[in-house]
Amino acid sequence: MSNLTLIIPAKKEAESLPIFLKELENYDYDKIIVLQSEDIETIEAIKEFKNVKTYVQKNSGYGNALKEGILNTESKFFCIINADGSMDPKYLKEMLELCSEKDLIFASRYLKNGGSDDDDIVTFIGNKIFSLIGNILFNLKLSDILFTYVLGKTSSAKNLNLKYNDFRICVELPIKAKLNDLKYQSIPSKERKRIGGFKKVNALKDGFMILTAILTLFFKSIFK
Repeated sequence: MSNLTLIIPAKKEAESLPIFLKELENYDYDKIIVLQSEDIETIEAIKEFKNVKTYVQKNSGYGNALKEGILNTESKFFCIINADGSMDPKYLKEMLELCSEKDLIFASRYLKNGGSDDDDIVTFIGNKIFSLIGNILFNLKLSDILFTYVLGKTSSAKNLNLKYNDFRICVELPIKAKLNDLKYQSIPSKERKRIGGFKKVNALKDGFMILTAILTLFFKSIFK
């Protein structure tokens, strides 16, 4: 077992995931693919890959995939890296080295030397707004609160008691890291164009849910 496990949440990624797993063969880390039992097409598409573990979610949702992936990680470090290939694994070595003295390392598309080939105007503006709110309410000092390319100490993440089963986990993770006094930092990262498929985020619906999650976590932190 390596000291790092890549947690790969996958949903309807039959086109992207085999290509991305082929690329990840160049990286000597453990790999856990987390998906839903009904996603037969993706399961069939990755059958040839023997050096990966496939974990079937007990519940549904992106957040649930991350939670169950973290809970089933046995290595010292974990990294969330999406199945669509948009998160470039070339940053893994740097993130892992930095995490020796930190609890979490957040990749950011909006730091100098970062960027995105997949962002659009809606997600760009939304991310800027939510990052600003998070920085004002919690002093997060993060520039890319919705980007879940995160590497960290497994024990630290397990202790956060993450609750959200959907995209709200994107803000729950950094906010709870701050509230629990974890040590973290950001590094610039360039997001690649996804290999295939489509964005699974509903900008209005998920944006509203993310806003309510930030406010809920804020008021809970005040009245705890």
